[in-house]
Amino acid sequence: MAHYAFLNENNIVTEVIVGKDETDTAHDWEQFYGEIRNQVCKRTSYNARIRKNYAGIGYTYDPVLDAFIPPKPFSSWVLVEDTCQWNPPVEMPTDGKKYVWDESTTNWIEFNL
Repeated sequence: MAHYAFLNENNIVTEVIVGKDETDTAHDWEQFYGEIRNQVCKRTSYNARIRKNYAGIGYTYDPVLDAFIPPKPFSSWVLVEDTCQWNPPVEMPTDGKKYVWDESTTNWIEFNL
């Protein structure tokens, strides 16, 4: 079985379904499902073998990168095109403490319970 993402007019994922595996070559399944729904349909993969990331509702499909990009978590974060993941502008400290991102200072702050 394979998974397919339906896109709205802004290339935002609106739904992900389970469908026919691409090894079943009777149809171009992206086209087949897209025509049924009258929406653009793109295959997605749990193991990220295609299109960088598994599509989720709210993700954006970038046709230039041929990739699904998750929603941007903070306005200061930057997209890494190789992975199509968002990274903070400052790396999280690796001193064994727990940290949370503070967008107002665009830095990590130590998290204390």
